[in-house]
Amino acid sequence: MNSTRRNFIATAAAGIGFPTIIPGSALGKEGRPAPSNRLTMGFIGMGNRGIGVMEAFLNHGDVQGVGISDVHDLHYRDREWGEGRALGRKPGKAVVDKQYENEDCKAYNEFEALLDRGDLDAVMVATPYHWHYHITMAALQRGLAVYCEKPVTHLFGEGQEVYREVAKHDSVFQVGSQQRSEPVFRQAVEIVRNGHLGKISGFEVGLPAGYDEAQGSTALVDVPEGLDYNRWCGPSEMLPYMRARHHRWWRWHTAFGGGNLMDWIGHHNDIAHWGMGYESSGPVELEAKGWTWAGEPAYDTPVDYEIHSEYPDGKTGIISTKFRQGVKWIGDNGWVWVNRGQIEASNPEWLEDGFEAGDWKAYRSPGHQRNFIDCAKEGRSETAAPAENGHRSITPGHLGWVSARVRRKLKWDPIAETISGDEEASVKLMAMDYREWQ
Repeated sequence: MNSTRRNFIATAAAGIGFPTIIPGSALGKEGRPAPSNRLTMGFIGMGNRGIGVMEAFLNHGDVQGVGISDVHDLHYRDREWGEGRALGRKPGKAVVDKQYENEDCKAYNEFEALLDRGDLDAVMVATPYHWHYHITMAALQRGLAVYCEKPVTHLFGEGQEVYREVAKHDSVFQVGSQQRSEPVFRQAVEIVRNGHLGKISGFEVGLPAGYDEAQGSTALVDVPEGLDYNRWCGPSEMLPYMRARHHRWWRWHTAFGGGNLMDWIGHHNDIAHWGMGYESSGPVELEAKGWTWAGEPAYDTPVDYEIHSEYPDGKTGIISTKFRQGVKWIGDNGWVWVNRGQIEASNPEWLEDGFEAGDWKAYRSPGHQRNFIDCAKEGRSETAAPAENGHRSITPGHLGWVSARVRRKLKWDPIAETISGDEEASVKLMAMDYREWQ
């Protein structure tokens, strides 16, 4: 990160209670903080999610967006041409320029050019998953604060390297698992962590099923004009181009994603681990069960799936497409279930207004983007969704994939993060084979 700006901002924050209170002398003509008090950001990945998160950042007056990057100049996601919102490099630049009523935003095809500007404090990474690790590590090694969408990485070994790099440099890093900043999830976690369920036997995580039919055309066609498909595939296999596994639908091929399992596990299993206190731990035994596969050859990820885990304290965790979406913790005094905007409990008193769960308090986030901005400006590495938590929350998904491939139960050491007594499974888990694509 630009150390001069970072140190100035952090010092100012400590002295005046920034960013909650900003003195008039620090405000620009438009009521925004002066440029020296803004977090200068670059944004990588101008798809539907990327532009949406970028707009959430730009809505904060103490953020200054200066550059964006994407390898596709213009597209409409999975929609017909011209239908719905325009996405890509050109629309991304237009969003930033409109925000500031100028044309100063720089647009880059190569993310490295954006990272090397020299004036960035932070970067957002919202690309397909196979690029998360490579861009994140490049940004961390340049000293930037990083906000990276979930899952934190595509491959298990990549996640280890990211959270260790963050810890090594005490970097500011936020996983885009926004449920960590939503009050309803914090409410549920506090009920569980304060013992109201009694002795907990385990938890259930409901995730959506995958697709067994193609989403979009499977016809092999020429790469669309304006798309740098070689760079889009980057370190992963360069599959023949088809719409059914490009924008949005790339998640259902393991070259780029991990199906709905890996698309959603960083949300709900993250909350399950938070409630159990497993943020830096994990299971000791795990087995994939009942996996069914798409009949559509364009995809190679599961439709239905279950992952059964046992944790060091004897509690169990089950991830399954058969449960309703969300998280349910079960104890001998009752249960709590939570999903986005919804919470239920066996004891209605736990959900009444004014109910005080107890002394244990969950991390208070004022909003996911706001939390990252505050941490980056103040130099606080403890964000609402830290790198290791993000990695640990998706580890059962990585292990589930390996278990499904070798078709047997795995013994896991959550401290050493190694599979015990199964060399074949260990090799599959740690594989980080990349295509030479430059």
